[in-house]
Amino acid sequence: MLRNYLTTAIRNLAKRPAFTMINVLGLAIGMAACIIITLYVRYELSFDRFHEQSDRIYRVSRQWFNQAGESTLHLGHVAPPFGPLLKNDFPHIIEHSVRLLQDGRSPLISLGERSFSESNFFFADEDFFKLFTFQTIEGDLSTALTEPNAVVLTESTALKYFQKTDVVGEVLNYQNMMDIKITAVVEDVPPNAHYHFDFLCSFETVENFFGRENLMQNFGSNNYATYLLLPEGYDPADLSAQLPGFLDKHMGERNGVAVSVFNKLHLWPLTSIHLHSNLDSEIEANGDITTVYVFGFIAALILLIACINFINLSTAQSSKRAKEVGLRKVVGAQRLSIIRQFLLESVVLALIALVLAVGMVVAGLQIFNPLFDLHLSLNPFKDGGMLLLLVGIAVFAGLIAGSYPALYLSGFQPVSILRGPFNPANRGRMRAALVIVQFTISIALIIGVGIVQEQLAFMKNKPLGFDKESIVVLPSNDEMYGQYESIKARLMAQPGISDVSISSRVPSGRLLDSQGGRAEVKGKFDPITTRVADIHVDHEFLTTFRTEIVAGRNFDVKLASDSTEAFILNEAAVAAIGWDNPQEAIDKKFAYGRRQGRVIGVVRDFHFESLHQTIAPIVFLITQGRANVISVRMHASKRTETLDYLRNEWEHLRTGFPFTYYFVDEQFEGQYQDEERQSTLVGYFSILAVIIAALGLLGLASFTAQQRYREIGIRKVLGASTQQIVYMLTQGFTRLVVIAIVLAMPLAYLLMNRLWLKQFAYQANFAIWPYLLAGGLALIVAWLTIGYQSFRAAQSDPVEAIRAE
Repeated sequence: MLRNYLTTAIRNLAKRPAFTMINVLGLAIGMAACIIITLYVRYELSFDRFHEQSDRIYRVSRQWFNQAGESTLHLGHVAPPFGPLLKNDFPHIIEHSVRLLQDGRSPLISLGERSFSESNFFFADEDFFKLFTFQTIEGDLSTALTEPNAVVLTESTALKYFQKTDVVGEVLNYQNMMDIKITAVVEDVPPNAHYHFDFLCSFETVENFFGRENLMQNFGSNNYATYLLLPEGYDPADLSAQLPGFLDKHMGERNGVAVSVFNKLHLWPLTSIHLHSNLDSEIEANGDITTVYVFGFIAALILLIACINFINLSTAQSSKRAKEVGLRKVVGAQRLSIIRQFLLESVVLALIALVLAVGMVVAGLQIFNPLFDLHLSLNPFKDGGMLLLLVGIAVFAGLIAGSYPALYLSGFQPVSILRGPFNPANRGRMRAALVIVQFTISIALIIGVGIVQEQLAFMKNKPLGFDKESIVVLPSNDEMYGQYESIKARLMAQPGISDVSISSRVPSGRLLDSQGGRAEVKGKFDPITTRVADIHVDHEFLTTFRTEIVAGRNFDVKLASDSTEAFILNEAAVAAIGWDNPQEAIDKKFAYGRRQGRVIGVVRDFHFESLHQTIAPIVFLITQGRANVISVRMHASKRTETLDYLRNEWEHLRTGFPFTYYFVDEQFEGQYQDEERQSTLVGYFSILAVIIAALGLLGLASFTAQQRYREIGIRKVLGASTQQIVYMLTQGFTRLVVIAIVLAMPLAYLLMNRLWLKQFAYQANFAIWPYLLAGGLALIVAWLTIGYQSFRAAQSDPVEAIRAE
């Protein structure tokens, strides 16, 4: 029976080559898009699941609240004492605790005369490999991190330095300060991990450098990613409930208030970090579960558009299959057997489309992966789960696409079919509704891309409150800070350089540093109840970045007291602390951390961070050692020669260290790369959606022209022009596209505002051009598609048309 159904199905598909080709191509494009998005979603959901104990590992995060109970900061890292103290206080719950510290200075690692600045250098507790699963190439991971100055390399790092992997016992130099001994080599960290190390050095090395006792008493340095291994089947909520008491036990009170009132520890499942944890500090930029949902939804929509093509063309062809159905019913065929026949035809067609789609995906990934910095691959014959998924997609698409035509065609009454011309009612309205659905989806996607582009343009062009152009940032260290005045004088001698400044952070970075403080407000010197971020600067910082002083004055290098007792606030800090205006804050007593003095100035608010964040309260104070970066403002006309000069000078400033730098303006734009990639991705899929919808229109227009073949001939005999006939054939479809435009505009507006724009603290004003562009593009595509078939029909010989009837 199945063989008979299959033979009949293939014969029927071969009889209608145009119908089959359009359906196969439309389904193949839809499936290819769906498969690529499925691969992307599958990849995003796979993060950190390669660790054998991934379901038992939790990361600790730390959150701060102000007096009103509002969250002011939430870090994915915590202070160094928390890991050991948690393990000590809950020994029957926590099996192991591990701290992971990234060396943010990109230390210089040397082997003989060869040196590299390494950004993926980490320190880890000795139990690291008891939590995380990595394949050993050389060495014993159980003891690899027990000794000071011991280091584990990844395979690619070992090859980079030694051109081999059997390097256990070899020695590298760290920062021209100490030798580190290689104790093991592991396979490279897979791309679907939320951190990637090249070097993993023993934590005892850090303890020897800072002092173990100092680390255990430092609750303010929240730079340590801390992970816990909990027992199998244990509910982490039970441990979470005990964490406020843990905080109060070890940190006591601040200003008479229990620490747990304004501090909270959270437990994050390891497998949820990548998609759910977008905190104020992360080891690497994470993904977003909303993006996964959106792309999954887009995949379903594109597949739906392709299925609609099938439904529309199948029902449009119904009159040609009606006699077949009538005759089969007369000779005794049951409706169920006819339904099976039509469903099998659609599934066979979908499987043919699947083969073509797989080829499209394999070819497309060669462009897709490097373009979006992804690591997707498709090899269904080596991945049984993926093979089942692909077949499942094809069968599902075939059943969905064929279900309505099968039910529709099998319901024909044989008497009404065989009596004469068969024209079932309402089929035109159904096809029209489906065309509207197709184009509504396509237009909404295009509008979404336009809104994203408008927001990105707004963020890139919005005035930030300072001059970000032509500022190059260089890394600094303690040695350079000690020689800063001579370095500055040397750089300022270059005609292409106008300003030089040193600071702890620069705009385009995150405001992650803060301390407690007190301020004189309304005659009282009370604790500050809001978080105020600090930036340690030199006297030229605000001048270098061209910020505006709105009250008071800038730091003065001639006043020694400015280096120890002066504070400058931004307008947001003035308002948050409680002063009515900037002028009121001037000369008020102010204490911050261990420093006490007075407010000497207020700077106009400017965007230190990206436009994802609101402008935060900031205090600027003269640095006394915290100086991570040097900012150099260049004359724009001398940018190239100034960079060459800095590159040459760097050899004298930091001998042996590679010359690394970045521009502040480029760094700001780089913060929106994820949005740009998403916009490009959605743009490509929007184009595919329009192509699929256009293929459907092409098929329907062709069928409509065939149906009205005799009418066209008669109209031409009676004097109708080609333009009139084209207009007659296109006006109905144009009306459907216009309806789709009207429906898509409010739909896209609501979805984009609720799902995407809400992540930005500052949003672009409403722009009409994305809506006009999407609507115009849809009309042009529709007119070109329908017009082509209509023009062909209008050019046909009227005598042949009448004779054929």
